[in-house]
Amino acid sequence: MEVKVSHVDGVRFAIQARSHIVTSDQPLENGGEDSGMTPPEFLLASLGSCAAYYAVEYLRTRNLAQTGVEVSVTAEKLLKPARLGNFRIHVLSPVALDPQHSEGLVRAVHHCLVHNTLLSPSEIKIDLTAVGAQ
Repeated sequence: MEVKVSHVDGVRFAIQARSHIVTSDQPLENGGEDSGMTPPEFLLASLGSCAAYYAVEYLRTRNLAQTGVEVSVTAEKLLKPARLGNFRIHVLSPVALDPQHSEGLVRAVHHCLVHNTLLSPSEIKIDLTAVGAQ
């Protein structure tokens, strides 16, 4: 997997994944134009859409619901070091679930790739290329 991020202007960036392009920006109070989500909001969106995918698949494969799942994700900004923490995923099922399916749906959401990535510390390497360097 790969995404490419290019500076557009100010604090706005174009993010490309395959043939899709989205904009990241800062709110007005942070010097941006509020033309896109902030990087932390993209992280929440990634976690939420992944959780929603697993919830929908669980309900669909059991013929419980085909549409109507909603997911919201919240997190707190923590300090030292600055980061997001205390994530909370809320899944709204469009149908009533018995205890067995409620537990199954929660287990399914726990299999989300992004969820598991956040729970398992990964190594992050930073490579730098300075264009025009001598």
